[in-house]
Amino acid sequence: MAQTVVLSLGGSLVNPGKPDRKYVRRLVELLKATDYKFGIVVGGGKLARTLAEAVRKKGAGEFEADEAAIWATKKNAKFVISALGRSQTHASPCESFAQARQYAKKYRFVVMGGTIPGITTDSDAALLAECLHAKRLVNLSNVDGIYSSNPYLEPNAKKFKRISYQKLINLAGRYDLRKAGTHFIFDFLACKLIARSKIETHFVHGKNFSDVRNAIEGKPHGGTVVK
Repeated sequence: MAQTVVLSLGGSLVNPGKPDRKYVRRLVELLKATDYKFGIVVGGGKLARTLAEAVRKKGAGEFEADEAAIWATKKNAKFVISALGRSQTHASPCESFAQARQYAKKYRFVVMGGTIPGITTDSDAALLAECLHAKRLVNLSNVDGIYSSNPYLEPNAKKFKRISYQKLINLAGRYDLRKAGTHFIFDFLACKLIARSKIETHFVHGKNFSDVRNAIEGKPHGGTVVK
């Protein structure tokens, strides 16, 4: 029986302003060429940030901003589903982890967006990895690993090749603002979840396809491994 790998797929990769068909098509080809089954949780990216901010400007609170961001994640998830094709996956994003578990019995690819307000897609991916008893979790974003601080703002930020669960929790605690559309490494709750279940987690740049393939297979790569 094929082992399962869960991907936390950044919305900024899937939809940086408009759906990136070329990128998603190439990623799908890579995934299909492996021997694994996949759970994929797709983030909201720019669309989520735009919608969340629009909701806030209308006077709504963070709960409503989260709802708007979740809608964006599901829209991006539908785009990934369409690229995978109906023979490989289900027709629309999973609405719950129970549904994902059922679909995993039938399909090679299980795809979700966000679930409930206050929970980011990072945490959803960690929960899906627990639910599907995944071999590992791979985080794909536009950052090539875990740094001591934001590498885009601080050129002297240190990149970690390996890092413990506790150190990741400490870093996330500094940057996690608990607001829809904000940027941080991996949200605090997600870090706690992978720590409690000792889920080996890999962080690589989503467009470095060599690193993506190696992370999926548990081989050395240029990103960061948390274990």
